Amino acid sequence: MSSDHQNKRKSEIGEGSSRGGGTTGGLLNIPSDSQQPPPAAPPQLSRYESQKRRDWNTFGQYLKNQRPPVALSHCNYSHVLDFLRYLDQFGKTKVHLQGCVFYGHPDPAGPCTCPLRQAWGSLDALIGRLRAAYEENGGLPEMNPFASGAIRVYLREIRDSQAKARGIPYKKKKKKRSTPILKANEEASRS
Repeated sequence: MSSDHQNKRKSEIGEGSSRGGGTTGGLLNIPSDSQQPPPAAPPQLSRYESQKRRDWNTFGQYLKNQRPPVALSHCNYSHVLDFLRYLDQFGKTKVHLQGCVFYGHPDPAGPCTCPLRQAWGSLDALIGRLRAAYEENGGLPEMNPFASGAIRVYLREIRDSQAKARGIPYKKKKKKRSTPILKANEEASRS
């Protein structure tokens, strides 16, 4: 083959092409996928987002395991209440029953046979995450079973009963006043 014919052939095929055969002008034949930067890994989820996803998947699995299985579109507050009661079996908080000698004592002196339950704060946080996840997954806010009044009543009853069982009344935290109001009051009292 003449050198003119080889040069013409290289330009038709393209320098560095793997179709050219042999070496092509000293260029390395690197596979095309190694020339591009690797795809970016999905962003690391926050602890809250990870927990929300895990809770949402757990609730979805709970609904699938019902007999008959419940579609998310048919889920209502009663399914949510059943789910919360189901979770009690995995709780780690001792909740004394009214007949227990330690009922109403914040620091019991010994062991008892009272059941372990989910703590009110854990259930409250769980409902908050599931409420957000429901809407993020396409649910309508007005149809959100986690936002039902029945759920709020249930959580309030759990909070109150656990507070009584421990002998510690639940006190709602008061919101702090903003700084400008406090400064204005201090200046007015100095005058």
